[in-house]
Amino acid sequence: MEKSSAGKAPVSRAVENAFTKVWGDEHVVALIALKVETSEADTVAAEVSKFPEVEDVFLVTGDTDIFLKVRFPHYDELKEFVLRRLPAVRGIRETKTLLVVTAYKEGGETRHP
Repeated sequence: MEKSSAGKAPVSRAVENAFTKVWGDEHVVALIALKVETSEADTVAAEVSKFPEVEDVFLVTGDTDIFLKVRFPHYDELKEFVLRRLPAVRGIRETKTLLVVTAYKEGGETRHP
């Protein structure tokens, strides 16, 4: 889910329905890469840290400035966060959302999928 350009929907209805069908009532975990205004990086990191669904916030080097790990009960809530709540944070130029398919190790604990 990236910021849309020219009013186009960020994901098709078919993709959205597939995500909902796959995850159903299970929680959805995603990693969100943020590109931000350099001078606003600390402020953006502090602001996104206030969202209760954001579990981790990392300021990183490379093509991405900040990585978030988020968790939601349903895909629709992730969609609302990415399309409406996150863009309200001043200083974010671009987002890229990666859905976690399988966690092999999380919170220091190994999982056996």
